Amino acid sequence: MKEIKDTVRSRVRIAFDGSVHKTFHGTNAEERYQTELRVLDYLQAKGCDFVPVVIDNDDATLTLVTSNCGQPVTKLSSEKVKLIFGELLEYGVKHGDEFERNITYDSRRGRFCVIDFELAEILEEEEELQDDGRED
Repeated sequence: MKEIKDTVRSRVRIAFDGSVHKTFHGTNAEERYQTELRVLDYLQAKGCDFVPVVIDNDDATLTLVTSNCGQPVTKLSSEKVKLIFGELLEYGVKHGDEFERNITYDSRRGRFCVIDFELAEILEEEEELQDDGRED
């Protein structure tokens, strides 16, 4: 496997079949792992086609295996970045780390994709939490 990054928060490797293997470590690793898994599953169920698809996961090692979403982009305008992350809102997800480093270009799909959902939130869940706290 080819190592793509190894930071204080995660280690990312690309397998020979193109799948992405992300192992979480560091502060709040289990929480970030669970968040990314939950958000990607949610987006898959909603039919969002510009994010990674979960292929496998291992709770014991905090590892997600996902489909590949192309190559990192290196130069996008701030308006384009906002537009791309804004598309996620249509699926009910706020990314939480809306920077160019989390955008890729997938030439097979012919479009920009979004990666790294460990800080994302599902807005419907947030609304449900707020609703549960209200008195009727």
